[in-house]
Amino acid sequence: MAGGRDIDEQTFRTIKHDIKNQLSNVNLLIAQLKYELRDAPEDQLGYLEMMAETTAKIDAILSSTEK
Repeated sequence: MAGGRDIDEQTFRTIKHDIKNQLSNVNLLIAQLKYELRDAPEDQLGYLEMMAETTAKIDAILSSTEK
């Protein structure tokens, strides 16, 4: 961490949990938009797919971290 300060395990778990919760909210919104915009132009659907892939990558990073 910046300045050489580490966070304790409980704080790390809390932050990780909070981020994962927000990612879940974003994924629900993406799914809803995909449903509502299913007839949208392909480029717009591609943006939604990129957002879904990005949230999946962030979730995978968080899931792979151990503290």
